[in-house]
Amino acid sequence: MVTLYDYLDSGNGYKVRLLLALLGQPYRWVELDIMQGQTRTSKFLAKNANGRIPTLELEDGICIAESNAILWYLGEGTAFDPQDRLVRAQMLQWMFFEQYSHEPFVATPRFIVKHLPADSPRRAELPKRLEQGRAALTVMESHLGTHRFLIGERHTIADIALYAYTHVAHEATLDLTPYSNVRAWLGHVEAHPRHVPITYRPS
Repeated sequence: MVTLYDYLDSGNGYKVRLLLALLGQPYRWVELDIMQGQTRTSKFLAKNANGRIPTLELEDGICIAESNAILWYLGEGTAFDPQDRLVRAQMLQWMFFEQYSHEPFVATPRFIVKHLPADSPRRAELPKRLEQGRAALTVMESHLGTHRFLIGERHTIADIALYAYTHVAHEATLDLTPYSNVRAWLGHVEAHPRHVPITYRPS
């Protein structure tokens, strides 16, 4: 059985928990409190030298880091992984978009707002980051005007990657009200019968 090292409030960790739930795959869950430095211990750094969650440990002890790499590993060959070469490239295109154009401007503001004190110097970053977050949401809004999911009519790991932080964008003070297509897409993702919320704590 694989082991997922995670932090409950992490959208990146939630990506992996969500895919595992959708696949119905059992796993061992170990929560590490990133706010208390539990990913910076020598024991964990031996598993992931970058000291970050999520980290997936396979049965043979090999560890995979970076949330989208873990999604790719777990999702390959499943219903969430298109086999067509072009469609797969389009899926990867959205996953790269998530990491470079979305996550820094939706997830990072959320972390600053939720987890850092009101007098944190990092709050000075918020106006610019939120502006770029709205730009990322606008890109998604335009695309989703003609697509049920990010890749046409198919639910893929790209949807999981972008759903994780988009659905809690309000916690970063990003209002989703103007993005009706994005909100409809969130509903399509949530309609999967095995969908679990970000607050889902594996037993």
